[in-house]
Amino acid sequence: MKVLLSIKPEYVDRILDGSKKFEFRKVAFKNNQVQSVVIYATMPIGMVVGEFEIEDIISGAPSVVWEMTHQFAGTTKDFFDSYFEGREKAVAIGIGNVKKYDKPLPLNVFGQGITAPQSYRYLSA
Repeated sequence: MKVLLSIKPEYVDRILDGSKKFEFRKVAFKNNQVQSVVIYATMPIGMVVGEFEIEDIISGAPSVVWEMTHQFAGTTKDFFDSYFEGREKAVAIGIGNVKKYDKPLPLNVFGQGITAPQSYRYLSA
């Protein structure tokens, strides 16, 4: 199973160039059968640009998750702390093999009426 994630272009670039090995989220996927992530680069790109296999998912207190992931977080400690402020749990999705699409795809390729998710959206393929 795949999920669609909305990711800011600056982080998409880091995922595609290999410098970002973890994508951070406030909530984990409810379905534990998810094996890969389809990357929707938010505006101004507004297209699906690639996908990656999920290597692992780390969940725990934000300080613990940061300690385990900071070398390849692709973001600053200040941003991380701000993002998880007031949260007891942080989720880090380990980025495995990355595939950049030759040509970015519009969202409607994945189904009529599909919109960019605030958090994540399950995809059938």
